[in-house]
Amino acid sequence: MTPRFLLPPAIASLLAVLVTACATTPSITPPPPTTAQVAPAVRTVLERYVSAESPQDELDSLATWPTEDGHTWLIATAKSTHRLVVFDADTGKRLREVGGEGSQPGQFRRPNGITVYGDMAFVVERDNHRVQVLSLPDFKPLGSFGEKELRSPYGIWLDETEPGELEVYVTDSFMYGKKFDQVPPLAELDQRVRRFRVQFDQTGRLRTHYAGSFGDTSEDAALRMVESIAGDPDNDRLLIADEDRRHESTLREYSISGRYTGRSLPQDSFAAEAEGVALWTCGDASGYWIAVDQLAPLTIFHLFDRATLEPRGSFQGETTAHTDGVALHAATTAQFPNGALFAVHDDKSVTAFDLGEVARGLELSPACTQ
Repeated sequence: MTPRFLLPPAIASLLAVLVTACATTPSITPPPPTTAQVAPAVRTVLERYVSAESPQDELDSLATWPTEDGHTWLIATAKSTHRLVVFDADTGKRLREVGGEGSQPGQFRRPNGITVYGDMAFVVERDNHRVQVLSLPDFKPLGSFGEKELRSPYGIWLDETEPGELEVYVTDSFMYGKKFDQVPPLAELDQRVRRFRVQFDQTGRLRTHYAGSFGDTSEDAALRMVESIAGDPDNDRLLIADEDRRHESTLREYSISGRYTGRSLPQDSFAAEAEGVALWTCGDASGYWIAVDQLAPLTIFHLFDRATLEPRGSFQGETTAHTDGVALHAATTAQFPNGALFAVHDDKSVTAFDLGEVARGLELSPACTQ
């Protein structure tokens, strides 16, 4: 028989307590539940007008020009009819058409991007591979540039670097393949934005100099399909829209000198293609970027802080859909005392939003409506 050893009662009680403690799982307080980040609701701001439709034109980009008699023109490029269409910006009434198909001065082939500087319109022609400059209001051709460098140009933005001298940025979305839907190799994507220096001599003659190209060539951030471009020299910023949804459609940030900063607009901002972009500057040096989310049945316009690029709200109209280009006209007009945002609707008409109504609807800075 194996001898039995009896522990003193005090020691036995202590061991029992220790065994129980080791076998008990300590209670862990669960972390507080996280609150999901909910995107701001999309507000509705009604259009002030929708112009008469002209599906045959295939309207694309917009620019405004204050006329000598106190009115404002809204000038649209019409890709399929190879011309410019001029509207009354206050009413959306169609006033005239300019140009027609061809490669001679004053003619166009697939006009796309457009911008106005002073009394001159700069028109990007995809299929003439050039930027044509015309005087306003007569649309007299002053010259063109880019024929040797541009392959499939789309968007345009310009900056006055000193009196009489402009730096002009043109996006070049050349593609490969039988259907021109194949993105070039990464090494060639440093040609996505081309830069030109433009001067006008005392006789009004155009002088240009090609200043090279730029674009990131990394797998994650290369510009694959480019069109819209806009800049903010005060913040040393260019925003360039990449429309390729097969990778990521967003607007990427570059410096004015063409250096990619590594930033883009917030992830998942765009449900469709990132398209037209415009800068809305306010009276206190603040402001907002307005960027198009090219959706149907209704386009969504996203606003981002001018300085930080943080989201500041989104809105849609009642009609405007599948928007390509936009133009922001902050100056007072007869019908828009706080300025207007103009947009292309479904390639066939133009629409207008009152900037004062946008500011109130999204609770933006009062400085934008003063």
